[in-house]
Amino acid sequence: MDNKYDRADREIIFPVAEHFISINGEGRHAGQLAMFIRFAGCNLNCEYCDTKWANEEDVEYESIPCDLLLDMIDEADVDNITITGGEPLLQPGIRELLEELRAKRRLKVEIETNGSIDIRAFFPQEEAFISDNVSFTLDYKTGASGMEEHMCLGNYENARECDTVKFVVGSIEDLEKTRYVIDRYKLIDKKCGVYISPCFGRIEPSEIVEYLIAQRMNGVNVQLQMHKYIWNPTQRGV
Repeated sequence: MDNKYDRADREIIFPVAEHFISINGEGRHAGQLAMFIRFAGCNLNCEYCDTKWANEEDVEYESIPCDLLLDMIDEADVDNITITGGEPLLQPGIRELLEELRAKRRLKVEIETNGSIDIRAFFPQEEAFISDNVSFTLDYKTGASGMEEHMCLGNYENARECDTVKFVVGSIEDLEKTRYVIDRYKLIDKKCGVYISPCFGRIEPSEIVEYLIAQRMNGVNVQLQMHKYIWNPTQRGV
């Protein structure tokens, strides 16, 4: 039977390490239901990564064709879709998947990306960037990650109002760099989301708040990973 995927689309296979429905633990839609799709594999090795298991070469995953993945998203009947990893922008066929998801206007699709890959290649063809239902949550890897040198700095120049920039900090030095990046790329002026999270065991959330007060960092959000308080911090599928 012919359908809209009877082309090269059937050859697009994604390595899905896990998929589940839970709540968003952080970001603009924190506390809301979301379907999570986690791809296997990453090009970075952050010291504080809490999903290292998904980046191992021998990680178990399901090979899911693009058309089946889209069917799973439709059947989930959840408006928020979070595509994560690993690093989702490394996946062959990710552009095709995003274009299919853009056609499903009821969905709010969030791509969690580590900041090392230029996001402009994944913007929609038209110029209506602000109304895009596919947004990017960009990490900026501070010194706590050990991966700061891999950041694609153009991403912070090109972040849109619908996008989010996330910083995980482990020290006052990380907070200083965070403030520099926010100011250098005028992230607050662009009205994109800006979030700071503590690196567990390295800095207390209260220190971040005190720094924001001292520097009068208006428009910046301090966030904790909600799912790690509801469930065991190492539990998968939540």
